[in-house]
Amino acid sequence: MDIRITAIEPDKFYHIYNRGINSELIFKSDRNYLFFLQKIKENLLDVCDVYAYCLMPNHFHLLVRIKSENELKNLIKISNLDKVKGLESPQNIFSKQFAKIFNSYSQAFNKENNRHGALIESPFKRKNIDSEAYLRQCIIYIHQNPIADNFTQYQFSSYKSFISNLDTLLKRNEVLELFDSKENFEFCHNIESKYEF
Repeated sequence: MDIRITAIEPDKFYHIYNRGINSELIFKSDRNYLFFLQKIKENLLDVCDVYAYCLMPNHFHLLVRIKSENELKNLIKISNLDKVKGLESPQNIFSKQFAKIFNSYSQAFNKENNRHGALIESPFKRKNIDSEAYLRQCIIYIHQNPIADNFTQYQFSSYKSFISNLDTLLKRNEVLELFDSKENFEFCHNIESKYEF
C-alpha cells in the first residue's frame, strides 16, 4: 500500500524512519543531532509518546505510540488547530507535526551548509507495530543500528537513557516493563534483533 495513503491511527505504535535524499548526510555535527532532537521535543511529544530513537549520519529511526483519539481531539481544540485546513481529523495532526520538524530542520541545515533543496526523502516511512513481541524486537533493532560503533555507547540513541536514572521524556518505565527488568533489557540487546525491516 502507498505510504501516502496509509493513515497513521491513534493509539497505535509505529516505527518511523527516513533518510537523506540519495542517502546523503543529514547530520554533520553534534549540533545537528541536538537540534533535530529539540524539534522532536517541541513538535511531537504532544501528539505521540517516544519509545526509542536512533539518529545516524544519513538516516534516523523513531518508535512512537500515537496518542489516543480523545487526547488528539483535545490538543486540536486547545491549540486552535481545528481552524487549520487539513487538521479536521486527529489522524492528520501527527503528519503535520512531523512536516514541521522536517521543514525547520532542513532550513537550518541548508543555511548552515550553504545548500538548498530537499534534504530528507518524502513521504516519511512508517511501519505499524502490531504485537508486543514485534515492539520489543523493533526497540532492539533501533538501538543496535550503530553496528559499526559500540551501540551501548552511541551518543544519539535512546539506549543509554534506559539504563540510566537521569530524567527523560522517553517512556522508560513502559519500555523496561516490556523487557521485565533493566537487566533483561540489557541482556536482550546483546542478542541480534529479529526485526524485519
